[in-house]
Amino acid sequence: MRVYNFSPGPSMLPLPALEKAAKEMTDTNGTGQSVMEMSHRSKDFKPIIEKTEALLRELMGIPANYKVLFLQGGASLQFSMVPLNLAAGDAPGKGKKAAYIDTGIWSDKAIKEAGKYATVEVLASSKDKAYTYIPDAPKPSEDHAYYHITQNNTIVGTKWDKVPDTGSVTLVSDASSNILSEPLDVSKYGIIYAGAQKNLGPAGTTLVIIREDLIGRAPAWTPVMLRYDTHAGEGSMYNTPPCYGIYIIGLVLDWLKQLGGLNAVAKMNREKAELFYNYLDNSKMFYSPVDKKYRSLMNIPFVPREKDEAKKSEIEARFVKEAATAGLINLAGHRLVGGMRASIYNAMPIEGVKALIDFMKKFES
Repeated sequence: MRVYNFSPGPSMLPLPALEKAAKEMTDTNGTGQSVMEMSHRSKDFKPIIEKTEALLRELMGIPANYKVLFLQGGASLQFSMVPLNLAAGDAPGKGKKAAYIDTGIWSDKAIKEAGKYATVEVLASSKDKAYTYIPDAPKPSEDHAYYHITQNNTIVGTKWDKVPDTGSVTLVSDASSNILSEPLDVSKYGIIYAGAQKNLGPAGTTLVIIREDLIGRAPAWTPVMLRYDTHAGEGSMYNTPPCYGIYIIGLVLDWLKQLGGLNAVAKMNREKAELFYNYLDNSKMFYSPVDKKYRSLMNIPFVPREKDEAKKSEIEARFVKEAATAGLINLAGHRLVGGMRASIYNAMPIEGVKALIDFMKKFES
């Protein structure tokens, strides 16, 4: 019996994709071999990566002047690659200005890493209220090399309600926990990057969507594996790519297409989130600490209304333990903020959300 997995990542994957992968584990596309055994440069793997990219372009409406890269290193490596490729100077520590909006722990990590290669200016932050809202986004100055946001904040459960106006300055977004959850106008961004392990596929693959004019700007001293032109010039195959992860992403994208595309997926995700937020807003025991205007559709933290910290911790521990026994797993909040959190990515069916609400009502009573 499968459980409902509310993990923030690696998260649950669509069952049809997993079942197809299981069926093809030892014989993919009639080749007599697993994808994990294929040479990445073989005639057998080429149609797999090409189909995955084509499906992604179709679902997201990616313009022709953007490259799609399948990399490794997680979204965290992009904290370095973005400033290295867009703002680094002729020598380390002599970079251009880069604008960042601080909306959570991952934004903060990106800011700290970028500071090694660029002159970082944090234009706004929501740290003053424990990152429970998205701050107003000031316009950048024309000498900023790029403007970085974290589209959806996995740990604190906030999302941008609209894309900031950055004028002629390149907008860069970490979309790890919201990619493919709703339509997104790729043309408004210079770079969109995302770790796969939330809405795309298994951990180990990182998606980068980059406008072609931004490729080739890295200084000569940049390590070859950290240059976008290295990977763009070789079709993500400068070295061996995460072949099996790319294959699974293709199966997930095919599943999304069969659901009706991103408009249908967005409707489904809004329905799930509204159902759960409505329960929290009327619960006498639990509540959402996030400003309603900026609530995430993907990651929903919640905490007991109990004021006594010792009792609160006791309730949280008991809740997570009893939920797991009921087949509702990975509901503990991030170790840095505590509480509980339900991550309801694309693959989480509405039945899982309803099961969680039913459990919470019983727990509350």
